[in-house]
Amino acid sequence: MADPAKEQLDQIEQRDQVPGHVPGPGAEVDERVAAAEAKADEHLNDLKRLAAEFENYKKRTAREQASLSARATERLVKELLPIVDDLERALQAAEEHEEAKLEEGVRLVHRQLASALEREGLAEIETNGKFDPHVHEALLSQPSEADEGSVIEVLQKGYRLGDRVLRPARVVVAAQKEANGDGDS
Repeated sequence: MADPAKEQLDQIEQRDQVPGHVPGPGAEVDERVAAAEAKADEHLNDLKRLAAEFENYKKRTAREQASLSARATERLVKELLPIVDDLERALQAAEEHEEAKLEEGVRLVHRQLASALEREGLAEIETNGKFDPHVHEALLSQPSEADEGSVIEVLQKGYRLGDRVLRPARVVVAAQKEANGDGDS
């Protein structure tokens, strides 16, 4: 691909070499202006091409992201379908009043759902030991034999997905044991 500015300069040089051609006083300035305009046009075209390439890149990236999200959703839904089937079977057993089968069916559904969610990176938040405000939510505090600030009861399990807390564990925290001042024990 030829450089347009170089071609223009070559034409000007050839014109100047024509016998009998005498350049005017502003000819040199005109030549420089023409060369600068040619270079500016070249840069403008490069800039337009790069802008178009960047727009195409953004569109392609958005399409790839949407496709990736759709595949992830599809995979999760496929894992949850057997659980839906088992829930339907458990409901049928409940209609027939077979309590043992119903309990077994519900336990199976729970196991399958927990397993599917674990494969996706879900983990239960540990609730043994001291209260941690980063992963626990204290709903109550009550006097206890346990160390002050210890988790003594879990009201609702908490979960994290990877490093992120999805839902904090809702807990009861041990408070300082009340001193009984009236002597009744």
